[in-house]
Amino acid sequence: MEYSIDKNRVQQFGSLEFIAKRVVEGFITGLHKSPFHGFSVEFAEHRLYNTGESTKHIDWKLYGRTDKLFVKRYEEETNLRCQIVIDNSSSMYFPVKNKPGIDDPNKITFSIYAAAALMNLLKKQRDAVGLSLFSEKVELHTRARSTTVHQKYLYTELEKLLAPISVDVHRKTFATESLHEISEKIHKRSLVVIFSDMFETGKKPEELFSALQHLRHNKHEVVLFHVVDQDREIDFNFDNKPYKFIDMESGKELKLHPNEVKEQYTKSVQEFKKELKLRCGQYQIDFVEADINKGFKQVLLPYLLKREKLY
Repeated sequence: MEYSIDKNRVQQFGSLEFIAKRVVEGFITGLHKSPFHGFSVEFAEHRLYNTGESTKHIDWKLYGRTDKLFVKRYEEETNLRCQIVIDNSSSMYFPVKNKPGIDDPNKITFSIYAAAALMNLLKKQRDAVGLSLFSEKVELHTRARSTTVHQKYLYTELEKLLAPISVDVHRKTFATESLHEISEKIHKRSLVVIFSDMFETGKKPEELFSALQHLRHNKHEVVLFHVVDQDREIDFNFDNKPYKFIDMESGKELKLHPNEVKEQYTKSVQEFKKELKLRCGQYQIDFVEADINKGFKQVLLPYLLKREKLY
């Protein structure tokens, strides 16, 4: 994992909020040592002056140092509304682990920690954040708010998801219906950040893509983090010995040697991913492959790049 976290301190405090803060601190430190040294990740205190507005709140001392006009920002100001959407279906609990954690996550755990880290960045920038969870239906939907009380509530809801799910619980992915519903519930223009493997059975691809298009039709900016275990789900790297594969959403079992189906499987997965990326490009949705084994920079950096473009 790319961020050093003191596990003794984590055990002492034990909260998702604390861990998220440490992840973001490590990420920002890494940015300052990288080609992104000049990245504005701590700009909550000021914003650029817009021609024509009152000069009452211009920071003249900062102008003297930078030769640029900045306006002091106040607590009640909100730049951005961000709706974080997490797929909580059974397939997101792959790979099944006794104690998935930040150093050894499954897909849902990775998504939770990544979402918590984004919330910490949003808090730094005094942006508003809402949370939506879905599986067979929309399980939770909150409006975007920037208050401390609201953010603590969201961390509490995310922490509930860290409890391991039984492999006997079969929650299917109904992303199509859920994304349509969530799109209608977000009333103000927002940045919508989705964490999902997008593995939906029983639906034609066109129907799933129409749900993504719905978000864009409602004028939202959208970033889709396609959460996968690259080694197993995409590259299908298993030893060539008999395995019993279980569909986590239907419970169906299949016994086989991986090498017998690897070529056909990887071809089908790559075709699906290619079509998903193509449609996202057509709808002007940012598609980001998020491999659960590669840390959180692959989530936090695209988010900051997107935010910089918007504001």
